[in-house]
Amino acid sequence: MAGHVVVVGGGVTGLAAALAVRAGAPPGTRVTVVEQSPRIGGKLHTGEIAGLTTELGAETFLVRTPEVVELARSVGLELVHPAVASASLLVDGALRPLPAGTLLGVPTDPDAVEATGVLPPEAIARLRAEPDDPGVPLGEDDIAVGALLRPRLGDAVVDRLVDPLLGGVYAGRADALSLDVTVPALAAAARRTFSVVRAAQAARAAAPVASGPVFGSVPGGLSRLVDAVAAAGGAEFRLGVPVRELRRSATGWRLVLGSARDPEVLDADAVVLAVPASPAARLLGDVSPAAAAEVGVLDYASVGLVTLALPETALPAGSGLLVPATEGLTVKAVTFLSQKWGTTGHVVRASVGRYGEEAVLQRSDEELVAAVTADLARILGAPVHPVDARVTRWGGALPQYAPGHLGRVRRARAALGEHRTLALAGAAYDGVGIPACVRSGTAAGTRVGQALRAGAESAHGR
Repeated sequence: MAGHVVVVGGGVTGLAAALAVRAGAPPGTRVTVVEQSPRIGGKLHTGEIAGLTTELGAETFLVRTPEVVELARSVGLELVHPAVASASLLVDGALRPLPAGTLLGVPTDPDAVEATGVLPPEAIARLRAEPDDPGVPLGEDDIAVGALLRPRLGDAVVDRLVDPLLGGVYAGRADALSLDVTVPALAAAARRTFSVVRAAQAARAAAPVASGPVFGSVPGGLSRLVDAVAAAGGAEFRLGVPVRELRRSATGWRLVLGSARDPEVLDADAVVLAVPASPAARLLGDVSPAAAAEVGVLDYASVGLVTLALPETALPAGSGLLVPATEGLTVKAVTFLSQKWGTTGHVVRASVGRYGEEAVLQRSDEELVAAVTADLARILGAPVHPVDARVTRWGGALPQYAPGHLGRVRRARAALGEHRTLALAGAAYDGVGIPACVRSGTAAGTRVGQALRAGAESAHGR
């Protein structure tokens, strides 16, 4: 009798898991993807503004890691790359080039940083002196990024360089995010030398030399990738249906779906939980309280995207800009989408919302559009009059990896070790970004698929 795998969560992680089950599970295994929202894709969502195609969620993915590149090509999709890639920093109200040769904002070349004018002279002098300043290497315990950098490099480096880059990726702050998760190469190097500058130099020198584009997408937008992967996985999709309970059954797993008034029972031989930490912890409560406790502490940042279609407007060169929190603006990043991708029209997208600043997102759509328009006018030094605007809110979008995150994930998965047919997957555990989610989903789908295959082969052998 064919087995049945249920994937809870229809984002790109769940879709990758469903596809991987096909490769590892016994032939004929059924796969059902259950998604609480009315559509699949999660934060991959292509839409329109003023008749122009635009991304309303994740905009692009790294192509220097193979996961999404290989996935796209396996489902018959080619790649497209940005036409321009240079970005700027807004510092003291002026746009300045993002310094070359940094490691997620951590300088490796004081001369290159000085040339951009991003840091004041006293901060540059401190950077130059830091390699000769006696200190001790980083210990084995994970700490926040800011806890390493502020004592060694000073506040200006953290506030003007590192925080804006971390904020762009995680919507979090250097003083709260794990060093081991967000800048693992720096963490490893800092455990071998007392100098942060030298550690950053060593980490960059050890990285493989890559050429060609850094980022990519697929023609027509990332929803095309979602649809193609979903079709290739061959799963049955149950949309608009919450999963309320997960528990062991005599033959595997039993899930309770739907409303409390009209519940539905779904039996499965294996389950992949590809949902955020809070619902995962709730579902794990009866299965493994220890795993649920580790997973349940993870917090999230909510963000909003304000996309504006502009009349013909003179924009700064490059793909966009980052805004440090110290500038006092609502926006934390602006992408010049049409300029970045070399497409028609004049479309820009602003990102708002940092961890701990949820009040910003409590404004109405009209208020957010007005605030972003005012910020953009201030940055450009000229009035901005959008011809169309669209606000997209992503509540609980980005996990905040506090120090010790990797240990918590190890303990959670170890607590589930006896359950070979249950796997956790997603950004909550294995990193943000589309490649990390695809890698996590693929690993989870492969794990449960192989567990089912091993069980089938054992039963056949008997």
